[in-house]
Amino acid sequence: MIQFILRRLIVTIPVLFGIVLIVFATSRLIAGDPCRAVLGERATDAVCEPFIKRYGLDKAIVPGLYREDRELQFRPADIPATLLDNQFAAYLGGLARGDLGDSIKFSRPVATLLIERLPATIELTILALALAMLVGIPLGLISGYRRNSAVDVGTMAFANLGVSIPVFVLGLSLAFVFALVLKDTPLSLPPSGRLSSGIAVVPLATTFGLESLDGPLRALLDFFSGFFVLTSLITGQWAALGDALRHLILPAVALGTIPLAIIARITRSSLLEVLGQDYVRTARAKGLRERTVVLRHATRNALLPVVTVIGLQLGALLSGAILTETVFNLAGVGRSVYEAITGRDYVVIQGFTIVIAFIYVGVNLIVDISYTYLDPRVRLR
Repeated sequence: MIQFILRRLIVTIPVLFGIVLIVFATSRLIAGDPCRAVLGERATDAVCEPFIKRYGLDKAIVPGLYREDRELQFRPADIPATLLDNQFAAYLGGLARGDLGDSIKFSRPVATLLIERLPATIELTILALALAMLVGIPLGLISGYRRNSAVDVGTMAFANLGVSIPVFVLGLSLAFVFALVLKDTPLSLPPSGRLSSGIAVVPLATTFGLESLDGPLRALLDFFSGFFVLTSLITGQWAALGDALRHLILPAVALGTIPLAIIARITRSSLLEVLGQDYVRTARAKGLRERTVVLRHATRNALLPVVTVIGLQLGALLSGAILTETVFNLAGVGRSVYEAITGRDYVVIQGFTIVIAFIYVGVNLIVDISYTYLDPRVRLR
């Protein structure tokens, strides 16, 4: 097991390097000037010149490649001089030190922005994926077991509808119904934000009297304090807990509908395939109860492709739900990356992307390991 994990981690090193290189190059090939995108009408040549030098944007992007006058210029003669003195080498050096750089737009460390905005996306992702799994897997199992029945047809129709509705349409529709139509009723739900006005979650550092704490431990406490549901649950802030959960319901439903439909469809098709295997017929021939055959023998092996899909969906949702976060006014990863792209904030794009890449790698590793527990025929070698 340990050797398998180490091999996978070693293999991912060139993958992560390739991701960093591609994102770095792509972000700088986007048309536009970060100085004018950030400063707007105040961006004169006299102001932009020191701005560009401050962030090292006057150096070669990679050896011999420059951006001057909003155009790319390649100078082969400069390659030896810029082999180590270029923007990409400087960024790799910062990554090696654990420094993701400072945002061009906000003049704040990218790590600080991640601490502030990643918890909102993780909270939303966990709730949305939990909804998708708790509803999608049972629907898929029932639909697969009762093939071509009314339940099967209805479930697949619901799944197709869930995949077809755009997130922004569903999100706006939910907000309209539960925030306006059902306003002042017990079913009313807040349409935006993470907490209602006048309600706040006391940070963990304040709760435990650690305001004077500094360094990585304080950053870790601040990061976990961004999980409003977890923090309010640990510290007993019940009013904040209820309010945070109510604010998560609508975006979680909007975000989890498509994964729910995909999981239901994959579960159905996988169960149908497994039910036709020889070992299932053997289990039935031995006189085992149908419930035991389906749940203990068929379902366990049918979950292998489902786990793969869940892992991919988890990585995709954690990478940021731009439309959902925009519709429900949530300051998460997706919205931050969108703002960074439109604002030509290269450093934020790179920092958030490398963190997302690490998340994908971790999720895929967990999915691979889970195969051995779901199906004993799978062995790690």
